[in-house]
Order: sequence, then C-alpha cells, then structure tokens
Amino acid sequence: MPSSETLFLAGRILKPRGLKGDLKVLPETDFPERFLERKHLYVGRTPADAVEYEVVQASLQKGFAYIRLQGALDRDMAESLAGSNLYVQESDLAELPPDMAWIHELVGLQAFDTDGAEIGVVRDVLDMPAHQVYEIEVADGKRVLVPALEEFVEETDVTGGRIVLKRFDEFTE
Repeated sequence: MPSSETLFLAGRILKPRGLKGDLKVLPETDFPERFLERKHLYVGRTPADAVEYEVVQASLQKGFAYIRLQGALDRDMAESLAGSNLYVQESDLAELPPDMAWIHELVGLQAFDTDGAEIGVVRDVLDMPAHQVYEIEVADGKRVLVPALEEFVEETDVTGGRIVLKRFDEFTE
C-alpha cells in the first residue's frame, strides 16, 4: 500500500449491484471514463487504510460507474465495501490541459492581489453547486472564500506556486 499522500479520491462506493460483487460507484472526477481503463484501484475509508484491488470489469451508466474487483466477487464482500472510497495513485491521474490543475496542486499556493501584495494561502478548494470556491487563509488566520471564476482569478501559476486574485477586497468587507 502506498503512503496516504500518494492516493487521490476517484469515487465513492455506494452499494452492491447484483449477486456477482459488482459495485455501484459515484465518480468523484471530471474523467469518469477513466474507470473503464483502470487496472487497479485502492479501496478504503481513508487513503491510509486503502488496499489495492485489481479491476476485473468496469462500465458506465447514467452518471455512475459499475466495477467488479478481484477478491470481491460476491454480494457479501461487495456489501462490506459499501461506503468505502476508491483511490488512485498520482501517477494514474489523467493529464490535464495547460489551463487546468488538480485540487492538490492548488492547495498551498501563495495568493496575491493584482498589485503584487501577498494576500494569504489557498487552504482548500470547495465544490459548490454553481462552481468551485477557493478558501484563502489570510494573515490573521481568517478564511475568505473566493469563487474560482475568471472574474476573480487573474492568473494561476502552479509551477510558480502562486495565484493572483482580482477584486479580493470585495470578499473581506
């Protein structure tokens, strides 16, 4: 089992389907089609307790993935995995276009305003119904939420470790 820092959430096992151990999975990815290509997944409640399984079969239907794992080939075993998470290693993540980044790459970026003044640090990226939101920790320890939209984000430089935010003062008033 790899260290917990090398695993990333790919989906959540909802429940078994059928008698042969198939699992209904809610994909937690922008690339659910990757479930069809995966040969191995890690299953656990947390990355620290995840165990590697070989993927025997996978399909996609109506926004869900259905997978069968080696060693979980009956309904009883599938039921015991319900509520667990599916993880992948960083090396198995899809390659992103240049204008996109993984959440784990954004967390920890130094945030600056358009004048170059340091604002704080990106502590989390939250999924909201309309769009994602950056949680920025400012100098006094308070957290400020900024929509992850072009209207408020001028530049994101993952390799440079920085993000430049526009109109940040509107969120602190």
